[in-house]
Amino acid sequence: MWVRPGGRGGSEADEKPSEVAGALKPLALWTLGSGSVASDTASAVGGAPARCTRFCSPGCEPLSGCRVPAVCRGLLQLNRARCPSPGAVDTIFSLQGDSSLFVASAAGQLLVHILDLAMRAPPRGHPGPQACDGPACAQKIVCHLEDSLRAAAAPQLTQALNVLTTTFGHCHGLWTPGLWGRLSPLVGHLLEKDPVPASHALVDLLLSVARSPVLSSESGPWETLALTLSRLSPMQAGPLALGILKLQDCPQALRTQASGVLLQPLACVLKAAVQGPGRPGLPDGAAGDSVTVDTLFSSKSACVGLLCCALAHLELLQLLPQCPSPWPQEALLEAVVTVLRFCNGSAVPASDLGGHLCATLVGCVRVQRAALDFLGTLSQRAGPQELVTQVSAVLLEYLSGPDSSPTVLKKAFQASLGWLLSSPKTPGCCDLDPHAQQFLRELLPVLQKRLCSPCWEVRDSGLEFLTQMARHWGGQAAFRQVLLASEVPRLTRQLLQDPESYVRASAVTATGQLSSWGLHAAPAGPEHPGVQQKSLLSELLHVLATDSEGFPRRAVMQVFTEWLRGGHADVAEDPEQFVAGVLQAASRDLDWEVRAQGLELALVFLEQLLGPPGVRCPYAVALPKAAPPGTLAQALQALCRVQLFEFAFRALFDCDRPVAQKSCDLLLFLKAKATSCGTPQEERDSPDVSSVEATLQKWQAGEHGHPLGDLEPAAVVAVLRSMDLEGLQDTLAESSDHVERSPQSLLQDMLATVGVLGENEADCY
Repeated sequence: MWVRPGGRGGSEADEKPSEVAGALKPLALWTLGSGSVASDTASAVGGAPARCTRFCSPGCEPLSGCRVPAVCRGLLQLNRARCPSPGAVDTIFSLQGDSSLFVASAAGQLLVHILDLAMRAPPRGHPGPQACDGPACAQKIVCHLEDSLRAAAAPQLTQALNVLTTTFGHCHGLWTPGLWGRLSPLVGHLLEKDPVPASHALVDLLLSVARSPVLSSESGPWETLALTLSRLSPMQAGPLALGILKLQDCPQALRTQASGVLLQPLACVLKAAVQGPGRPGLPDGAAGDSVTVDTLFSSKSACVGLLCCALAHLELLQLLPQCPSPWPQEALLEAVVTVLRFCNGSAVPASDLGGHLCATLVGCVRVQRAALDFLGTLSQRAGPQELVTQVSAVLLEYLSGPDSSPTVLKKAFQASLGWLLSSPKTPGCCDLDPHAQQFLRELLPVLQKRLCSPCWEVRDSGLEFLTQMARHWGGQAAFRQVLLASEVPRLTRQLLQDPESYVRASAVTATGQLSSWGLHAAPAGPEHPGVQQKSLLSELLHVLATDSEGFPRRAVMQVFTEWLRGGHADVAEDPEQFVAGVLQAASRDLDWEVRAQGLELALVFLEQLLGPPGVRCPYAVALPKAAPPGTLAQALQALCRVQLFEFAFRALFDCDRPVAQKSCDLLLFLKAKATSCGTPQEERDSPDVSSVEATLQKWQAGEHGHPLGDLEPAAVVAVLRSMDLEGLQDTLAESSDHVERSPQSLLQDMLATVGVLGENEADCY
């Protein structure tokens, strides 16, 4: 809940614009009705005692006169528990066409709620109401839906379809089959029109009906879905086909029909470039073939739109458990490669459609992006080596092509990584297979070229790809040999000084990953074999301390955390010195994410000294093992030397809640370790920590200039035991609206925004 100045006490009522206050005053009284709440609200807006007009007021003047969309939508939501009169329902009908989408959406949702409230079954022993004999407000809503479904105006028809979609999606009472039986003939009549009106809303409605547990057992919805698939255009039928294939209890014949709709565009593309019979699995000569071809021929926008939708839907479908079986992997691979070749002009057309596609798709970035996304997804399934070789070839064409856009190159890098990850491993070895090694050898020179690109997005994508490769294959001989023989490590190191902050951040991550595997740039001379690697640590510390942008500094903190966790050679030489230097730099950083990552690094260091935190489980057989007293004392001394406690205690009172939460978790972990091995005698003999507690209180009050001073381990343990960290953790975990959640609170927030609606209007939503 957001509280605005002056919004709670009504002290600024005189400063509110008169036109808005005039609209809010009757709205406030109308919403809250009689009682103490209404009286308080009336005084807040400077009015007389409240008059209870409620939702069922004959004229429903407050809503009809409301000119503030945020307030209007809030009032619609506040009145969901009231059963309105027919006059009030007319007002809600008009609000469905409101210029504010938020108000129109809330009005539709309220109609559904009213209909469900009115049609709920009566107590046991009484027959449930049907759509034809419900209360007056329900009858009025159903008649309005019937009139809207017959209307020629598209907005009115769309509003009715949206209301019905929400109804069948959220209401599963015994009255819903009667409502669908009454309205389904009108819905079916829409399918007889050419073109089918409001097709998107109609698709949503039919899928909502098919998912309804009350209606899906009948045959009518499935027959309507099959008819709709045949009546819609290929572009309109795609979302419906995907939705049908996601359904659990869909008849097999309908699933086959839906699969054909999604596969038909790629079958046409493959037929346009391949002479003779194609690979099995795609539709061949289906009834929708001519319609799809006509769409591909009609215009460039229609052709591009159909192919992009088909590729996107098939990409989503492959990841679903309801994916068709058998999956036509080989045919789809060949079709996607063909689409990419049409887009870069290397395809050889075999028909008039092929020639048209060559002219239409060449250089089309939208289709290239969609095809590369789908190609990367197809890497999750196996394919014959012949087709995998074609995939590698077309990816190299795109990565090395001078006309590839930055976004296309990013997609090509991602698809290449997917196919490298899916390559079969050599028997008895974890190394890449020979075909993947060959692809990698051809890929590294291309990557080297892209790291020198004048476009920063291309340099950034190349560095991200290099980081992923090093993470997966940094320890494999074939990858190490190819990488160290190239200029890629040296270029990556140079990009630490790139003028673009995103590139610097990616370069930090890439060099950190390469250094973890010993794949750093070659030393300057044989007499100083370790100089380069040590200088990398110094250079990253310099970035952390001096870079003006937050992205590179965050990347440095993540790299340092991984180095500490993985035992990097530079860190292992003197972990305390490393942690002390990093925490000192992080404590001065103005970026809260850098400070939070510093606490993550501190937690890793703490776990290395004391072991991982125990799992809190009430059913555990035994208590978690405590650290031996000697180990705890040594760890506390080390933590004091690196000044971890001063960093953690300052972060505990950080103005950014994620930082304070992380600090609280860290201190709770340390408190649990210290308490588990402490003795009653130690608790009685705890040192005087009044000065430390006084400093912490000043920090909590915002006076951060006071130093904490040198801490002894015993004093740290005493301070941790005296602090209510558990209570602080609960407080920090509370959401911003934990103080009050009520209609009165919501209305008070609305009133508080009056006068500054342009700035704070979003809060009312």
